[in-house]
Amino acid sequence: MSNYRNLIMFLIAIVAAVGAVIVASQWLNQRSERVEKVAVAVQEINMGQKLTSNMFKLISWPAGNVPESSFSETDSLEGRVTKSSLQVGEPILESKLAPVGSMGGLSAVIAEGKRAITVRVNDVVGVAGFALPGNFVDIIVNTEKEEKEGKEIVRRSISKIVLEKILVLAVAQESARDETKPKVVNAVTLEVTPEQAEKIDLARSIGDLSLVLRNQSDLTELSTEGITKDELLEFKEEPKIKADNEKPIIVKKAVRKAAKPKKPTVQKECTKVITGLSESLECF
Repeated sequence: MSNYRNLIMFLIAIVAAVGAVIVASQWLNQRSERVEKVAVAVQEINMGQKLTSNMFKLISWPAGNVPESSFSETDSLEGRVTKSSLQVGEPILESKLAPVGSMGGLSAVIAEGKRAITVRVNDVVGVAGFALPGNFVDIIVNTEKEEKEGKEIVRRSISKIVLEKILVLAVAQESARDETKPKVVNAVTLEVTPEQAEKIDLARSIGDLSLVLRNQSDLTELSTEGITKDELLEFKEEPKIKADNEKPIIVKKAVRKAAKPKKPTVQKECTKVITGLSESLECF
């Protein structure tokens, strides 16, 4: 009786195991059917590069989480140009590629309606090399401001922010982004509108330019009046107030009278006269 019971339990365990294997197999088959192919980068791809077959591959991706505008075939990626950097394993999206037919280089990454202009900088103007591709900067111009004071024209030094939130496209001849490595260069290329390009061209012809690095998420725009040398050093001119009926002040000077000359003393000749026992002095 005991052996019969053990046999029944053994058969039940075998049936349960077989059932579990069948259920797991069906589940795995269902999961394997719910994947799609997605093209991803197999190496770091810089902005403005033309894609070749060795830069990407197809991998399985869960069907419910396939990124929008991704590619399931590699043929359509051949020769496309990136307009932003791609990391290893990152899906290649249509939004990160330049229009079909674009040539490689910086011109492919310039947004529609924008222009690229290069500004000469040094280690100070270029924010010590921290103004990297993808960063945003403000532009300050230091020049002279003419003001009319009466009939005279006075020139005063002034610094003013002329443009805000300007995208840095490239530094020197590199458009690759490396946020951990500052690089001191002698030129920075900026993405601007045609009107902003005109302002920059005029600003660098009338004064010195400086770049001000700003937070990428800061969208605040401030309108400043600029600051002059007198305002910076807090120079204050005393007001010149003159009433209409003000009479001229006459300053009287003290006049010292000349002393009258003394009459010259006339030297007299004297003779001693002796008479007996007495003496006398006679002067003529």
